[in-house]
Amino acid sequence: MYVGAIDQGTTSTRFVVVDEAGSIVAIDQMEHRQIQPRPGWVEHDAAEIWANTERVIAGGLAKAGIDRSQLAAVGITNQRETTLLWDAETGEPVHNAIVWQDTRTDRLVDVIGGDAGPDRLRAITGLPLATYFAGPKARWLLDEDDDLARRAASGQLRFGTMDSWVLWKLTGRHVTDVTNASRTLLMDLRSLSWSDEAIDAVGVPADMLPEIVPSVGVIGTGTGVLEGVPISGVLGDQQSALFGQTCFTPGEAKNTYGTGCFMLLNTGTDPIDSDQGLLTTLGYQIGSEPPVYALEGSVAIAGAAVQWLRDNLRVISSADEVEELATSVDDHGGVYFVPAFSGLFAPYWRSDARGAIVGLTRYAEAGHLARATLEAVAFQTRDVLDAMHADSGVDLSALKVDGGMVVNETLMQFQADILGVPVIRPTITESTALGAAYAAGLAIGFWGGLDELAEHWSEDRRFEPDLDVVVREHRHAEWKKAVTRTLDWA
Repeated sequence: MYVGAIDQGTTSTRFVVVDEAGSIVAIDQMEHRQIQPRPGWVEHDAAEIWANTERVIAGGLAKAGIDRSQLAAVGITNQRETTLLWDAETGEPVHNAIVWQDTRTDRLVDVIGGDAGPDRLRAITGLPLATYFAGPKARWLLDEDDDLARRAASGQLRFGTMDSWVLWKLTGRHVTDVTNASRTLLMDLRSLSWSDEAIDAVGVPADMLPEIVPSVGVIGTGTGVLEGVPISGVLGDQQSALFGQTCFTPGEAKNTYGTGCFMLLNTGTDPIDSDQGLLTTLGYQIGSEPPVYALEGSVAIAGAAVQWLRDNLRVISSADEVEELATSVDDHGGVYFVPAFSGLFAPYWRSDARGAIVGLTRYAEAGHLARATLEAVAFQTRDVLDAMHADSGVDLSALKVDGGMVVNETLMQFQADILGVPVIRPTITESTALGAAYAAGLAIGFWGGLDELAEHWSEDRRFEPDLDVVVREHRHAEWKKAVTRTLDWA
């Protein structure tokens, strides 16, 4: 028997088949369109995503040489905050999904904050008011369309992040898990229930919200391509990576390098309020056990900056080429690139920031820009780690990493250099999908417990820091100076 995981991400949807040893047997993947109708707007076609989900499930099973009867369970992990409304009767989306990177709600979040400002709901939700989160995206849709507002008020619409959409299509249930609910600006972080105060402040009807369930537990039985298969684990993508990296002990942290970059630190069963621009969020909840909390630093643009080099500037023809181009020069040539395409997320939370390339001279060439792009990912991670240390007092001894960019050894080495701690790449870097599979299998007894899951984790390579501390701190100070050049643009 096997466990499957649906990984519904920002740029693609994948189905992963995992065996009892925690090894990946097969992966199938399909990209979906990035719809950008206006500057700062990013949308997805939810119907396209669901069609792709069905295709990759079938493709993954075929590649594994199994059928659905050999799946003990399936878990779901998803791009968080991306927001969808659909008709409660027909199940049809009433608009394109508004993606987490989308900044159209920038004025609305200021209105919601009022005199209290961006921290109005932080004590309840653990989050600042920002364009990133799901609740204001739903409110924006209702404000823009009187018919949608009427239908929402009369109970004809359903709200959800992408986990809810996939679960609705698979099981017919309207649910979300605690990790995804914690990203809406609507959930009470401590009671794990929808907050009346937050709902009133954001301005969305409570009737269209999904039921909140634990991350690990049977939600329902699949239909269609997963007919009869238990659906028993759901986690937002970054929490799923934390679970997949087996960061089950308070003080353990992981950083995922994907479209964006996301560091999570397990803080145990007590939430830590952040004074440093981090998010207090759910890590996971296993059944009726007390929830595990995390501190998170979210960086909007990581791999997306490499995509920009490829798709917009066309200095590379594939993402894989960025490392070769970056290593074609000896150093960064004085160039710093701050990819604030969607403003700046943690620890700055400046939606008025816009991207900037600074330090240019006639000496600069494409290789310097490629290197600056990779270094920007590492510098943003350093900013987050510094904030995490200030909030938690934890001196990180090493950083576990995963995601598509960790194959880039130039990036991983510079990451270790600029952090001053070892960076550890696991044997299996598909931690996000693995976490969803682990959650689903744990719920139905496929694996015996967290200790057994931890035994599956193994190290592939450890990158040791190799940069003089004076140089390291000087480089970081120059980066911080570059960041100041991006502010007050929008």
